[in-house]
Amino acid sequence: MTLKFCANISWLFREAGAVPLRYGAAARAGFRGVEAAFLYDIPVEEVVKAKEEAGVEQVLINMFPGNLADGELGLAALPGRQQAFKDGLELSIKYANALKCKRMHLMAGRVPVDWSREAALPSMEETFVENLKFAAARLEKEGILALIEPINSKMTDPKYFLNTPRQALGILQKVGHKNVKLQMDFFHQQIMDGNLTNSIKEYLPHIGHMQVSQVPGRAEPDSEGEVNYGYVFSVLESVGYDGWIGLEYNPAGDTLTGLEWWRKYMSKAK
Repeated sequence: MTLKFCANISWLFREAGAVPLRYGAAARAGFRGVEAAFLYDIPVEEVVKAKEEAGVEQVLINMFPGNLADGELGLAALPGRQQAFKDGLELSIKYANALKCKRMHLMAGRVPVDWSREAALPSMEETFVENLKFAAARLEKEGILALIEPINSKMTDPKYFLNTPRQALGILQKVGHKNVKLQMDFFHQQIMDGNLTNSIKEYLPHIGHMQVSQVPGRAEPDSEGEVNYGYVFSVLESVGYDGWIGLEYNPAGDTLTGLEWWRKYMSKAK
């Protein structure tokens, strides 16, 4: 089988200019699908026009993250912000439906500055589960899959609430809804847990999307680092993973030059 890769245009093709221009750049490079983080500062009509002109599938968007300027990075686990979460979800659904996007990453958010993780855990987990139950049912009506992604706390964000796949699995079990799944980013997985082969096999039934980048530099998968992605891709092929894999990395140089590994993979797959 051949794995499916989509370009994260919040990270790739930045040399093309603003995000709407990156849709065309991704399509010209050969991608059939793209994902993006935060599109909410761009009028939805402009994003839709760019996506449709490029002729690509919008594979994934992140939900509205709250007030980035105030340090928010997601609302789903923030006690006292439940109404803001619901309002943000409706805005995100508007964008997702307009873009015909069927996957949405619901970001947990950061532990409030004046709280320790230990003190915050019970109330944040309760809020997260409550919000995910609501969102899973609400998104199911729209045909959109809800996703949660652990973000490592060792290198990327020490304050992010959801930081390991094991924690995420526990949350999914408490939510108990088929319309919310795990978004596994191998960058974060390697940093927090490693053990990628067994993790793929263990978490596969719960996975709704994947992302890749090298560790520790977060550059191209074939750049120097800890993860042998040739092997990882062979494991994904062997277990029959047929979902999308997002390329969420910082290109070491020009995006197209750095995609040589992808062109080789696609050529070999043919």
